[in-house]
Amino acid sequence: MVIGVTVAVALAGIASYVALNWAPLQSSAESASTESDMISLGSTVYAAQCAACHGANLEGQPNWRARKANGRLPAPPHDETGHTWHHDDDTLFNLTKYGLSALVGQPVETDMPAYDGVLTDAQIRASLAYIKSRWPEEIRKRQTEMSRRAAAERG
Repeated sequence: MVIGVTVAVALAGIASYVALNWAPLQSSAESASTESDMISLGSTVYAAQCAACHGANLEGQPNWRARKANGRLPAPPHDETGHTWHHDDDTLFNLTKYGLSALVGQPVETDMPAYDGVLTDAQIRASLAYIKSRWPEEIRKRQTEMSRRAAAERG
């Protein structure tokens, strides 16, 4: 009985913490007006939603190119050693919001969740701005050019 009460109190505490700390994050997303505001918010979103898998320093999981026993790939790095920067902005946004299955149009076994309904569009864009801010200048330029070309092709 004591254990059950302890667990209930702990869960209530966690729920209160999340409720109190998530609301300011959601409202600040819509008011991030400068690039530095976006990056700052993105750092917070990344730490809360992405770092557990992709690493606090964007380093990804070990052996990220080798499938795990369940057939899924580990989380890739989001730093310059990974392939995140090989994708245009819209692809990165849609992958984060809707998930890999929606992006490729068929079911894909992955540990990467879709964040639609979890993060706002502004929070997703902020987290991507934070990731991109950590890339070397040359990588940022290449990814920006790729995004520009992809947007032009879409019309």
